[in-house]
Amino acid sequence: MNPNAPLAPALPQTPWQRLRVVLEMIKIEHTLFALPFAFTGALLAARGLPTLWQTCWILVAMVGARSAAMAFNRLVDREIDARNPRTRGRALPAGLVSIPFVAGFTVAAALLLVIAARALNPLAFALSPVALVIVCFYSYTKRFTAWSHAFLGVALALAPIGAWVAVRGTLTDAAPVAFLGAAVVCWLIGFDTIYALQDVDFDRGAGLHSLPVRFGPRRALQMARGFHALMIGCLIGTGITAGRGPIYFVGVAIVAALIFVEHVIIRPDDLRRLNIAFFNVNSAVSALVLVFTASDLWLGPK
Repeated sequence: MNPNAPLAPALPQTPWQRLRVVLEMIKIEHTLFALPFAFTGALLAARGLPTLWQTCWILVAMVGARSAAMAFNRLVDREIDARNPRTRGRALPAGLVSIPFVAGFTVAAALLLVIAARALNPLAFALSPVALVIVCFYSYTKRFTAWSHAFLGVALALAPIGAWVAVRGTLTDAAPVAFLGAAVVCWLIGFDTIYALQDVDFDRGAGLHSLPVRFGPRRALQMARGFHALMIGCLIGTGITAGRGPIYFVGVAIVAALIFVEHVIIRPDDLRRLNIAFFNVNSAVSALVLVFTASDLWLGPK
């Protein structure tokens, strides 16, 4: 036996261990980014609370869509992940799960979305394959465009737009959710650009594209600030077109303050607080939009 040979990975043995591997593979905690925006779209569509039936199926659809997208991303990026020191410990490159398992998981999650959409209304069902194509296509975009962040933003923006369709069954009079979707796109471009700063050297060597790779970290951060400013403008547009009151706009002001903090603590040459900026701040942003929208619908103008 070669004493220098790498040790085989410890495969998960118990159902709980296997579940933990799957949840880590799809980064279930990042659902905190998309789910609040989905429920915000549902609240705006219903101008209050959607039915319990709609709420439950929106949750199932979100879980299905996001799980399918993340598993598909891990599948198509497995060789890239294996070469990147930051990602080589992920489940597929580490050998904790097999390619057939992840492929099967992706199909099952996609079917979950389709089933949920079918239970909601005909338009949601008809659009569910389109949504799947969009959320999965993102995984290829960093191979050919620096604007891959925008494709991811569009994928995430399907959460509030899909929830609006789930509640109303139509896209008429959808100006509020159009502004909300645009806010999500701009928000995602901004914070995903920040997240990409940690992989600039690897991405350049691997021939992958991002705004930091194309324009450099300093210019990319400036662009991220611009997109986050546009996000605040779109949130204001959401409130105006939805006829929301002061409580909603107080929430937008708090979100703007958090975004400002995010950019204060990140510098091109100092990424020590990147995880705080990426996860803590941005999960708070999406939650605050939901909380202040719900509060305004409950206490504000009817």
